[in-house]
Amino acid sequence: MDAAIDRPPSLLSRLVKAALLWLYRRKGWTLVERHPAPRRCVILGVPHTSNWDFVFFLGATWQLGIVPAFMGKHTLFKWPMTRFMFDMGGIPVNRTVKANYVDQVVSAFARREDLALVIAPEGTRSSKGAWRSGFYHIAQEAGVPIVPAWVDNATMTGGIGEPLMPSGDYGADMAKLLAFYRARIPGHPRWDVLEASLMGEKGAAHG
Repeated sequence: MDAAIDRPPSLLSRLVKAALLWLYRRKGWTLVERHPAPRRCVILGVPHTSNWDFVFFLGATWQLGIVPAFMGKHTLFKWPMTRFMFDMGGIPVNRTVKANYVDQVVSAFARREDLALVIAPEGTRSSKGAWRSGFYHIAQEAGVPIVPAWVDNATMTGGIGEPLMPSGDYGADMAKLLAFYRARIPGHPRWDVLEASLMGEKGAAHG
């Protein structure tokens, strides 16, 4: 176990988390799909279109008794923010070292009995819809399932779906995830972009 998570959280982190959970309740989101998440998993936060997404996924996981974790640039974990960042569920990732970030996060999974890592595969709010594949490699190499979670800010609803264990066939697993999200938020323009990007990757692999 990591030493950083073997002690009670600081007063500051408790206050910040309480404020964020208050905002979650205040905004009035409704969690309409609830599936229990494994103790160790990668949770997808999709689509990532608003700064409020972080508040939703924090609140949704809290409702289900999940303690969420997230990746953060290692420089954010320096004093005086060290304890606060770990208390909030941060996992420091150093992109300047030889080991890539996937290996670093896989190592974090190996050290912990409980780790629910929330990742936005689109990367940023400004994404047009294509996903980065890092989440998949992390889940596959760590031997943990992928849990698709979603939020629809237009209807103020969201949910957490059933876990999907990576099969090693990235294209097939991505097709299942895309079908999941299309069924929850039909007609979202990002799904067409994601499908086109996957078709492009498939074509390049067979080119």
